[in-house]
Amino acid sequence: MAVDLPVTRNPASPETAAAIRAAARGAVRMGESRLAQPEDAPGLFALLSDPVVYAPIYSLPRPLTEASVATFIDQHLAERAAGEGLLFVREGEGGQVMGYSDVQVWPDWGAGELGGALHPSLHGKGAGGRGAAASFAWMFEALGLDLLCETAALTNVATQRLLDGLGFRRMGETISTRPDGTTRASLVWEMTRAEWAARHGFG
Repeated sequence: MAVDLPVTRNPASPETAAAIRAAARGAVRMGESRLAQPEDAPGLFALLSDPVVYAPIYSLPRPLTEASVATFIDQHLAERAAGEGLLFVREGEGGQVMGYSDVQVWPDWGAGELGGALHPSLHGKGAGGRGAAASFAWMFEALGLDLLCETAALTNVATQRLLDGLGFRRMGETISTRPDGTTRASLVWEMTRAEWAARHGFG
């Protein structure tokens, strides 16, 4: 992830940070998605192999292989044990992986970031927008976060419209670093828990 995120840095109390870590360690589901496990590597690789899915996402492993996806899952299980990250998969009929959600957590700032994608067959049906909104609400409620910080490539118009439409505030640009060390320019948005509650409510 980019080293200068989140942009807004209000230190969480030690008690709040510890509670966020505990919530992340205990999380097993996010809505219709479940925690990714090592045996999900082939199915997740199949989803991510489509350029429509992987091209806009800077946090995915490069080169993208079934082995690197397996490592990606293992890294997130280690992040979960530290209370700093989660990886969820969404299954369709027959167990096909139809989407994934990558949750990064900064407990000391009470903040987090959501990434992810859906299978192309689900694009253009509103599922992405509904799922993202539900996931943002879950991050505030289940993890106890006070701030969400999101990024999108300068060319990723769909995500830009989604975040603007949900009321996230544009915070400028940053340079996002991919796992292979290459970089891309990214737009940055933020939203506080209070702002989300005022605009969307909870529950």
